[in-house]
Amino acid sequence: MAQKPSIPKGTRDFGPAEMARRNYIFDTIRSVYALYGFQQIETPAMENLGTLMGKYGEEGDKLLFKILNSGDFMKGVTDENLHEDSSNRLATRLCEKGLRYDLTVPFARYVVQHREELTLPFRRFQIQPVWRADRPQKGRYREFYQCDADVVGSDSLLNEVELMEIVDEVFRRFGIRVCIKINNRKILTGIAEMIGQADKIVDITVAIDKLDKIRLDNVNAELREGGLPEEAIEKLQPIIRLSGTNEEKMATMREVLKDSETGLKGVEEVEFVLKTLSAQSTLTNEVELDLTLARGLNYYTGCIFEVKALDVEIGSITGGGRYDNLTGIFGMPGLSGVGISFGADRIYDVLNQLDLYPKTVTAQTQLLFINFGEAEAAYCLPVLAKARQAGIRSEIYPDAAKMKKQMQYANQKEIPFVAIAGENEMAEGKLTLKNMETGEQRLVTPEELVGSF
Repeated sequence: MAQKPSIPKGTRDFGPAEMARRNYIFDTIRSVYALYGFQQIETPAMENLGTLMGKYGEEGDKLLFKILNSGDFMKGVTDENLHEDSSNRLATRLCEKGLRYDLTVPFARYVVQHREELTLPFRRFQIQPVWRADRPQKGRYREFYQCDADVVGSDSLLNEVELMEIVDEVFRRFGIRVCIKINNRKILTGIAEMIGQADKIVDITVAIDKLDKIRLDNVNAELREGGLPEEAIEKLQPIIRLSGTNEEKMATMREVLKDSETGLKGVEEVEFVLKTLSAQSTLTNEVELDLTLARGLNYYTGCIFEVKALDVEIGSITGGGRYDNLTGIFGMPGLSGVGISFGADRIYDVLNQLDLYPKTVTAQTQLLFINFGEAEAAYCLPVLAKARQAGIRSEIYPDAAKMKKQMQYANQKEIPFVAIAGENEMAEGKLTLKNMETGEQRLVTPEELVGSF
């Protein structure tokens, strides 16, 4: 017996009803992006490994899906190469390309490659799948969609403000209650300076960014493994545990970071974003300063964001931040950018758990024409065409099957109405319209049938 086919772990199939829900997510996000003047682009699923490697930190590099070279991918590889200590070095010999890890780095590559065609500041959005060789678990997949919006070529913090407004508007339309968390990598740099561990900024941010997942004791253990002395870890504790209003936290950090020019600059940037948003008074969701938010990706340099759903236990469903130096990696220094990314797959799971989809989202065929044979089908086809012209989602059963089978088809697809045209109906120039829910039937003209919807 043939083995039943399967799909790789961390990936999913989506049927018609699921795709209708996913398109609702994409269309909602797309419409809000367009409202704010963003234009859509797409980039290839695979990029050159040189584009991807070294942009996400050591942990991110490990999660890249690498693609073996075409043909004899072992050509030119020696026994010595195979026994090299570095698997990454061997991978670069066997693989020239990889699947994209996110949409931001390919976007930076796109900006540099197409600089002469772009009008700056360039506001782009992109809705495409990305791939990560992560361990699959609830809410974490190896293949998933991101819905990114970025502004490149502007240092203004008004961009951060507008991106927060976009986040708030999208989740307001979905009906999902969220907390929008904000921090700043400059504040984190200032904290590292304050505890005398400026050279350990990456280790510190990677560790504290895991606070929600592995708890404080394990974060401290990871910091020790990273080489931080006990005295420095002890100085971190009040900051990690800091509570109160945004204003109270800002006042505390101004005092804590008074000797760090970089840290105070981060405080000023966050303060501007929070005050500007507060003055708008239009947000429906809370914005919270969270000093444990680190966003483990190395390319963030300013404000960083993360969104958590309040009514469902799941990881972040949106994230992003400012990256001043990303395009410099590709030969174009001095071009600043800031962006956000909605995790469509996690949003899908949240909407499912909270049952927040509008009923119209999964609406299927409204009207099925029964097929009794060649003559009857020919009679129905012009009426079917009129129904579709009127915007009625309609179909005709393609085969002249038994009535019971066609009715069963309508029931299984939850089609609410069925149109029947036999010899009697055709003689009168009419059709029988049956309500599948109530069983009610009535004889109608083609015009009356179309007008019934």
